[in-house]
Amino acid sequence: MRFAELLRQYGLIAMLCVALSACAGLSPSTKNATQTPERASGAHSTDKSAQPGPSTGPAPASGGAAAGAAPAAESAPSLSPDVLRAYEASLRALQQGRTAEAERGFLALTRSNPELGGPHANLGMIYRRADKTPQAVSELEFAVRDSPLQPVYWNQLGIAYRQQGQFGKARQAYERAIALDPNYASANLNLGILFDLYLWDSQRALELYDRYLTLSGGDEKVSKWVADLKNRARERTAVARKEQE
Repeated sequence: MRFAELLRQYGLIAMLCVALSACAGLSPSTKNATQTPERASGAHSTDKSAQPGPSTGPAPASGGAAAGAAPAAESAPSLSPDVLRAYEASLRALQQGRTAEAERGFLALTRSNPELGGPHANLGMIYRRADKTPQAVSELEFAVRDSPLQPVYWNQLGIAYRQQGQFGKARQAYERAIALDPNYASANLNLGILFDLYLWDSQRALELYDRYLTLSGGDEKVSKWVADLKNRARERTAVARKEQE
């Protein structure tokens, strides 16, 4: 089976904090998120509803988030009980497959509380899975603008950019997610896929796949991709040697 035919698109399942007020930035930790990677190509999708917390976006700490630094915590905004209830109701609707209801709820929250990144991020997930890529990109750009320290949002923006064919922007978004959380397995894998299939840098792809395998504890399918890439590299080397003789 050809390598590209193995690829399928997945979304990110992010775990919602139960006690929202106790969560830094009111957003899920990427370490608590199920690491389901994005896949390029293929019509089949097993996307699940992403559930970013409401979140707001204060200015980053002085100097910004350096590559390899730990995720920076955002200060939790003061949200009214009504806003939290509305957010949780929209999340429940999304979890239960009532997408239109969830969309209406998140849209209402973006109007009443435009400083919150989470509603924009969830709208981005909804639009991306509905193949409304321009709308998805727009909402996710709002999300990272309002909550720039959330690696989950940057990873999802990278997926949307990749779907739109903006590979340079996708690379920047994935790299931003990794800079905020170097142990974010999905972002490492997504960047590896981008280098492999779209940027044609097999060596960098292999490095990121290996990093993902270390972080995830193993993935049989990705291990096969690594073996396939290494076999292709050996074949190219063998051909090059013959050409030089």
